[in-house]
Amino acid sequence: MMSPVKLEQMALAVIDIEAKAIADLAGRIGPDFVHACRFMYDCEGRIVVLGMGKSGHIGEKIAATLASTGSPAFFVHPGEASHGDMGMITSNDVVLALSNSGETTEILTILPLIKRLGAPLIALTGKIDSSLAEAADAHLDVSVEKEACPLGLAPTSSTTAALVMGDALAVSLLEQRGFTADDFALSHPGGSLGRRLLLHVEDIMHGNDSIPCVSNTASLSEALLEMTQKGLGMTGIVDAGGRLAGIFTDGDLRRVLDHGEVNVHQTGIAEVMTRNCKTVRPRQLAVETLSLMEQYKINSLMVVDEQQRPVGALNMHDLLRAGVV
Repeated sequence: MMSPVKLEQMALAVIDIEAKAIADLAGRIGPDFVHACRFMYDCEGRIVVLGMGKSGHIGEKIAATLASTGSPAFFVHPGEASHGDMGMITSNDVVLALSNSGETTEILTILPLIKRLGAPLIALTGKIDSSLAEAADAHLDVSVEKEACPLGLAPTSSTTAALVMGDALAVSLLEQRGFTADDFALSHPGGSLGRRLLLHVEDIMHGNDSIPCVSNTASLSEALLEMTQKGLGMTGIVDAGGRLAGIFTDGDLRRVLDHGEVNVHQTGIAEVMTRNCKTVRPRQLAVETLSLMEQYKINSLMVVDEQQRPVGALNMHDLLRAGVV
């Protein structure tokens, strides 16, 4: 077993080598990258990703990233393509082939068939003069100075470079398509990511009789009673027309008490409430509400309609229970 120092040095060397491989990609973003993006953006079918071995694993990840960011894509194993899976590729598709050597036999075997279909071919290789690179309609150079493996054998830097180039394509296409958080949510409905992106305020807010609310003619004591009964640590205050005039929270109560003696029975809530308070709409995303609360350091919000009438209320605990935080 190597010493701890030697292990740490080895890890740092790998990171440095792979970081350089990524940095070198910046100088290769040019016309071919633009052509590749245009082929993929104009694609009327699907983006078909090919790759063998470790390149295949990277290809699967690239296909998944493309599909989840608005560019329909799937992975086809080149070896299986020679035994029937070529039928999955059509002339309306775009083919994205990964091969560090650019001479992967399984890919070259089906290359004439791809060309016969007329599907645009984008290649990510480490050899600009390879057979695959020369046959491509757009070639992206993902060559590396050396692999991070000390033997120079295990694909390390080369697979990292290909993965990063794939991400660059996916994100560029995302921007080109005007892909939004709502679009992203539709591709990720499950798990915590789905909850964060799909939940709207109306899904988790307290509504109807659970909304803490008093008239602007109420006393401070009446407001405190409403806060206690509803248990949200705040109450909204409405005017004669039912529109939100302000809010009073546990924090407001502490500030009022800090300023001296206050007669809770004689002091009107309108005298001590916070006016022009932050509000949200029912259809607003819960994750946007969380951002608003964090930005202004507030724990409770009133939910209002277009006429500024309270239709709900929520606090940070509601977001926590919903898994948004």
